[in-house]
Amino acid sequence: MPTPAARRRGAVLAEDDRRVPAAVVFDVLGLDYEKAFASSEGHRASLQWLLERLEPGSRVLDVGSGTGRPTAQALAEAGHDVLGVDVSPVMVDLASRQVPKAEFRLADIRELPLAEGSFDAVCVYFSLLQMSRAEQSAVVGRLARALRPGGLAVLATVPLDVEGVDGVFMGQPVRVTSFAGADFTRLVAAAGLTVLAEEHALFSPAHPDAGPEPHLFLHCRREAA
Repeated sequence: MPTPAARRRGAVLAEDDRRVPAAVVFDVLGLDYEKAFASSEGHRASLQWLLERLEPGSRVLDVGSGTGRPTAQALAEAGHDVLGVDVSPVMVDLASRQVPKAEFRLADIRELPLAEGSFDAVCVYFSLLQMSRAEQSAVVGRLARALRPGGLAVLATVPLDVEGVDGVFMGQPVRVTSFAGADFTRLVAAAGLTVLAEEHALFSPAHPDAGPEPHLFLHCRREAA
């Protein structure tokens, strides 16, 4: 159990910070990441899709919750019970301060225990890209099982056929793995999710070291058994 000092402003800080690569990158980016993506109309439209379909007081898991905005904030302000998970201590602290109505936990979604059918909805906005393809497939499968039958999932990725490619993201070195759009959609369907809507966008983050990038948003449902 976390010590009392590890609990503050709704955050639960992990005692064993193993500094996964994504944590290093997003600790540095902090609020710059939020500012760079604040104008993403695709992200906000995806959130609106989810908000219009959730029952009051739904339990929602936000994977890779970042600074808490806009995802956790929009959900919490609508009265939903939000758990945000992120590997970056800086992001967890920022989110806890910016969105006090939600709970944020420092944890790796690849290892976090998830009870079957424990959430009404899951959000996964661009938080898989520094995982291997096998890890991405396993995580999506675990998240699908964590949804109750009829539960909703929104997933967003950069739909490119790349594996273990070294690059620079907003001035930070990263290693990226992703899928072509059709392959990612098949991965999601294989996990047991029905894709209800698919949206594509081209977005340019507001940062001098960032260029235009394709975005794919999938809006899904876990069917009843």
